[in-house]
Amino acid sequence: MTLPTGEQIAIAHGDQRAVVAEVGATLRTYVTGGVPVIEGFAADERATGGRGQVLFPWPNRLGEGSWSFSGRSAQPQIDSSASGTSNHGLVRYRPFHIDSFNQNRCSLSLLLHPSPAYPFVVSLEVAYHLGSLGLTVTTTITNLDEVPIPVAVGFHPYVAVTTPTIEGAELLVPANAYLSVNERQLPDGEILPVVGGLRDFRQLRSVSGHEIDTTFTELLRDDTGLATAIVRDARGGEVEVSVDRNFPYLQVYTGDQLEKGRRRTGVAIEPMTCPPDALRSGKDVVVLEPGQRWAGSWRVRRRA
Repeated sequence: MTLPTGEQIAIAHGDQRAVVAEVGATLRTYVTGGVPVIEGFAADERATGGRGQVLFPWPNRLGEGSWSFSGRSAQPQIDSSASGTSNHGLVRYRPFHIDSFNQNRCSLSLLLHPSPAYPFVVSLEVAYHLGSLGLTVTTTITNLDEVPIPVAVGFHPYVAVTTPTIEGAELLVPANAYLSVNERQLPDGEILPVVGGLRDFRQLRSVSGHEIDTTFTELLRDDTGLATAIVRDARGGEVEVSVDRNFPYLQVYTGDQLEKGRRRTGVAIEPMTCPPDALRSGKDVVVLEPGQRWAGSWRVRRRA
């Protein structure tokens, strides 16, 4: 039987186990000591809600209407009728090539050809590595076109809790600011401080009663350049999601609009290289010259 997510790649290190799917280079499961670190899904299911998926060549939402770069015009295909936006890029349901894998590491790649939504040639490689620091995900993007191209990438892991829902869980988001958005969840140009408000999660704080779907920025980093978000569930277990300096945004989503059975059962902590609608606005888009490469990393691990 052919699985909806294609070939399954299992990697392990100590008591850690992860499965990466061929379709979308999706992180389908990740557990430590038999306890889920991310909220995954079964091998015979299709990923929904962005679960574990790679978001490329844009994360989050892209508004309707054409945009252009290097003299080429693009027209995104609207896939959310409610908001009139194109969500999470073009590669979530495309099969990747499995380049390499061993006991604790695998690497997958995709050659993305020009399309009406993104008229450029680009290579995307995603490597998953299990080690003493947890699961590290490294992305490499290469411009294979003859003109400068705009690129952006994100990821959509849902942090798991050991309770039926996230009620009683606590959240830390290391951010001084968040983006103000309109009714379509697209930025309206304002960057607002979190201090003293409902979105101030700079210290661990309960998510009970909070519906969150927010783009955080101005991230607070340690001496190594990592910014670390934490979800502590009601039983005390903690999961950390850390991003390097190449990811200046975190989208945090409590899953309030998901399908029945998945609603508020995990917290999405989404590393992003840019804000929503960035290919149209140009805000913090990475521009690669012909032949140029970009690489960035993030990691996730359970601490208790």
